Amino acid sequence: MYFVVVLLLFRTLSMVNSETWSLSYIYTALSKPVELPGIHEFTAMGLLNDKQIDYYDSVAKKKIPKQDWMREKLPADYWEKGTQSRKSKEQWFKVNVNILMDRMRHNNTDVHILQWKHGCEIDKQPDDTLKFIKGTDQYSYDGDDFLAFDDATMQWVAPVDQALPTKRKWDGVQILNQYTKGYLEKECVDWLSKFMAYGDKEFRRADSPPKVYAFAKKAKTAGHVRLTCMATGFYPKDVLMYIKKNGVQLTKQDGVQSDGVLPNDDETYQIRMSVQIPEADKETYECFVNHTTLKEPIWVKWDGKCCDCSQVTVVVIVAVVLVVLIVALVTSLLVLWKKGKICAGNTGALPPTEIQGSLNGNGNGAAILSMPVTTDGASSTSSDSGQGSKERLEREAMLTNEAIGE
Repeated sequence: MYFVVVLLLFRTLSMVNSETWSLSYIYTALSKPVELPGIHEFTAMGLLNDKQIDYYDSVAKKKIPKQDWMREKLPADYWEKGTQSRKSKEQWFKVNVNILMDRMRHNNTDVHILQWKHGCEIDKQPDDTLKFIKGTDQYSYDGDDFLAFDDATMQWVAPVDQALPTKRKWDGVQILNQYTKGYLEKECVDWLSKFMAYGDKEFRRADSPPKVYAFAKKAKTAGHVRLTCMATGFYPKDVLMYIKKNGVQLTKQDGVQSDGVLPNDDETYQIRMSVQIPEADKETYECFVNHTTLKEPIWVKWDGKCCDCSQVTVVVIVAVVLVVLIVALVTSLLVLWKKGKICAGNTGALPPTEIQGSLNGNGNGAAILSMPVTTDGASSTSSDSGQGSKERLEREAMLTNEAIGE
């Protein structure tokens, strides 16, 4: 227990005394155009701390800054070289998304997607030095992992059999793997450091403490609820959160789920953790949150209530009451009609014989009903940071037709 307390304290102090930054580039290619606004066959964007800093698409065919400081600090030739780099990658993706479709035995009836993400993440220490945390270089096809670079072993990892030919080809070009490792650990970090300095004022905002909530909603599994801990509105991004049961921290093995820290629209952040528990569970559940803005961690105890568990019952009761009332009303009207208390003639309506005639208007005993007709009228570069210094190596290791033949 003492070791656990010391470890928790160490992690908390590390979080308080450092600041995480990330730089990443995401390229997305579609197998064919789709008629949707803002969706293009090829797009590429750079992200600093999940905020877009540059953009390119297959329509405009020009790399443009998305932050004023990028426009002001970087020279014209940076954007010109970046545009050429993006155009080159657009052609690369156009060729390779088709190759992968063949390899996956997919036709062009549906839209297929090839995506590449690469970048780096660092910790900025109190003395302003940057500590490399991890690098990312991975490909996905139709949303599933296809190929990823292992920075530690300098090898490509193929999670699916269809990626094995590419893995073998790329691992066979060791200079490419050496460059990829160097880019992630050095070149990417250098550009990240430069962008941090350029956008320092824009990325500096007042620190904001988290607001913490604990609530439960009905789970899909009968007799269970999903207990959620949410912290939102905090800045900077780094935060610690746990769900505790009777003072004991729950883990993934206990079913705890989370999408991690996500951005809010106001440039603050949020995080949610949830776990499924029996609806009748009377144990003590608490949300633990720690953040650099807090003098001490926040503990929020779940009150044991479920937000929407009773809604189904209420709806059913209301529906039953309405049905009973409607049946009673109809029964009353029929009784009155039979007793002659209600007569169509009293309201100026046609006599019963004429009403029957209109219903059987074609004389064949078939009622002709005119129904209204409605119509639906709605009816990075590897080196964007290096401006393409990886292009030659990429071409050498490209997914060529002969490289991926079955």
